[in-house]
Amino acid sequence: MNPEQITIPPLTASNQLRNLLVAIAAIVLTTALFFGFQVQQSSTSLDAVAAAASPIDEALANGKPTTIEFYADWCSSCQSMAADNLSLEKEYSDRMNFVMLNVDNTKWLPEVTKYRVDGIPRFIFLDRENKAIGDTTGAIPREIMAANIEAAIANQPLPHNSISSDRTSSITEPKAADISQPRDHGKKLSSIN
Repeated sequence: MNPEQITIPPLTASNQLRNLLVAIAAIVLTTALFFGFQVQQSSTSLDAVAAAASPIDEALANGKPTTIEFYADWCSSCQSMAADNLSLEKEYSDRMNFVMLNVDNTKWLPEVTKYRVDGIPRFIFLDRENKAIGDTTGAIPREIMAANIEAAIANQPLPHNSISSDRTSSITEPKAADISQPRDHGKKLSSIN
């Protein structure tokens, strides 16, 4: 077929109406999908939880027990816990400090190193004297977080805890060879090679 032989039929009223209806349907579907995805996203963001949190220097100076959450914006477990963690902050903030430290901010590298954060979300529980009394890593149900918070407030051993409840265990400064990063998922860099 020669290019000279191609003919474009004239638009009829029925073709114009069909094209208009297809365009309107595409716009409606696109809008519905956009708003549908917006509704499915968590109504509480990590930014909202971080905004409600206490600055670490204030938390460590006010004599209340403290929960430090190490998180990242890209962490889906962190995002899934945001609404529950915000409600816990609101419920217990008069008796417990809540601190949020983003592991992607190099400002918090000393804390990431001190508390050996090798996965997120990572929660460190401190007593009134800022001694580590417990920690947990991963998505934690609200009931477990609340039980740990209530125990810390009552100066009792944490029921859900990976640090020994005899309070003799402490978090010590790691050696450089022992340091892993949150994105390593608990594997030391030297063990990967």
